[in-house]
Amino acid sequence: QVQLVESGGGFVQAGGSLRLSCVASGRTFDYHAMAWFRQAVGKERELVAGITWSGDSKFYGDFVKGRFTIARDNAKNTVFLQMTNLEPDYTAVYYCASPEDSFYSGSYQASHFACWGEGTQITVSA
Repeated sequence: QVQLVESGGGFVQAGGSLRLSCVASGRTFDYHAMAWFRQAVGKERELVAGITWSGDSKFYGDFVKGRFTIARDNAKNTVFLQMTNLEPDYTAVYYCASPEDSFYSGSYQASHFACWGEGTQITVSA
């Protein structure tokens, strides 16, 4: 059974940085695309960043504006999200997710991702 475990969330002041990690287990990590989504109170879940199974392509939500970087370390079964210059509007629960299918090449919409972590809260104060 696939397990995704996030870490690295917390409280940060506006302008600060955080690094999220997600460790995957239960299947061959190298074969699977990975992504980070976020959901703020009263809002829909939205894509923050995604990375293909090969690592060759990366995708970011429009709001990211070059502030975040997604990366994967296949040797550690881990995907990272480096976040810089955070703003209070970025306060949300951040989820690690992955599609069920190997070698996924579809769109990075939350409805297409079957495997989810429990999420990690990020709170950015003004």
